[in-house]
Amino acid sequence: MKSTSKEQLEKLLQALNKHDDALVDDIYEQIEAIDLAEEIEALKKTQLEYLCSHIDDEKLAEILEESDEDLQVDIIDCLEDKRILTLFNYISKDNIVDILGQLPIGKRKNLVNLMKADEKKIIEQLLGYDEETAGGLMTTEYIALNAKLTVMNALIKIKEIAPKTEVIDTIFVVNEKKQLVGTADLRDILSSDKDTQLEALMDDHVISVYPETDQEEVSLLVSKYDLTTIPVVNKNHALLGIITVDDIIDVIQEEHTEDMLQMHGVNKEESLDSTIMESIKMRLPWLIVNLATAFFASFVIKVFEGTIEQVVALSATMTIVTGMGGNAGSQTLSILIRSIALGEIHFKDCWPALRKEIWVGFINGFVTGVITGIIVYLLYGNIYLGIIICIAMVGNLIVSGVFGFIIPVTLKALHLDPALASSIFLTTATDILGFFIFLELANLFLPYLI
Repeated sequence: MKSTSKEQLEKLLQALNKHDDALVDDIYEQIEAIDLAEEIEALKKTQLEYLCSHIDDEKLAEILEESDEDLQVDIIDCLEDKRILTLFNYISKDNIVDILGQLPIGKRKNLVNLMKADEKKIIEQLLGYDEETAGGLMTTEYIALNAKLTVMNALIKIKEIAPKTEVIDTIFVVNEKKQLVGTADLRDILSSDKDTQLEALMDDHVISVYPETDQEEVSLLVSKYDLTTIPVVNKNHALLGIITVDDIIDVIQEEHTEDMLQMHGVNKEESLDSTIMESIKMRLPWLIVNLATAFFASFVIKVFEGTIEQVVALSATMTIVTGMGGNAGSQTLSILIRSIALGEIHFKDCWPALRKEIWVGFINGFVTGVITGIIVYLLYGNIYLGIIICIAMVGNLIVSGVFGFIIPVTLKALHLDPALASSIFLTTATDILGFFIFLELANLFLPYLI
């Protein structure tokens, strides 16, 4: 069993500094490729060059495949074109396309032009698809056999093709026109009579996608139908490629991260490694939007400035209402974005769910409002102030539920990402309306507060 300990990784770095080839090879055998890929991100260029030159092709290909985008580019920069192409022999076509997509156009074209004609054709086809679609995710390394083949002939073909494919447990069955007509499980093939034809073993109910299908929709299908692979077909239902579950897991992680970042106005391209200027460019626009919305809330407070001056307690208690509204709205927002991402809710049938959120807001607002009203009464000795904050709490939690629901649903209906800075818009709504409800009630009850 390979070790993933920090000590082994540190020993590897020491071996690199000493140019101890034997120790580098020995340590490498005890470390998982993914752990090594994460560790060598901090290597200096000279250390990385030494590591690349003293690890065999298959091992280096493993590291390259497991590395993040920046490290992939750095590794490629350390290698000659001929060796890069050699490494590609150990890497699946879809991952090769991902790596090529990170390289400068000139470098990418040069590597593609050096490939064999059949490989070049496949890579160019895959490069033509958007990276966030099924076509951008798919690999062409699969086994597709004619429906009329017998089990005996199928096994001969599988043995011949298997070393070059990414998936062998699922056999894709096609007709004479190369159209996908079903899938056959390798276990069923191995346990069937040698003269049985594949069409008798296959499952003709196949879930497939088009190359233009968005990756998020693909991940939903894989999750819904519990698939390990999903085929990609063209309009004529001819098999173009397959998407494997490991790529789907990456998509789910990527989409989740993107949603969490965009909810708070952060660009998905930003990371801890981004430069100061890159982070400023990606964050500042949304901060300016947030600043503009903050002025709206400030304007509402200014309108009731006279009321606040007469009852100082209002300034200390009104933030409780807006704060609770923001928190309650975030709960609704999180549930809605998740439901939309899982395909559980659509614009046309969302009204029952909206009514539920209104009732949830009312009940939660009443319970928290009563508790807050009692505490405010005990602190300030004014029952009317307690009543005002209780009513305002109910009103703002209903507002937070409505806007926490409407914002992502509306963005989805407009074909925008539901997570697109939703929290900024939600905070704006709960702050402005929360302040307005509370202070307007205070204005109405003013004679009883003075």
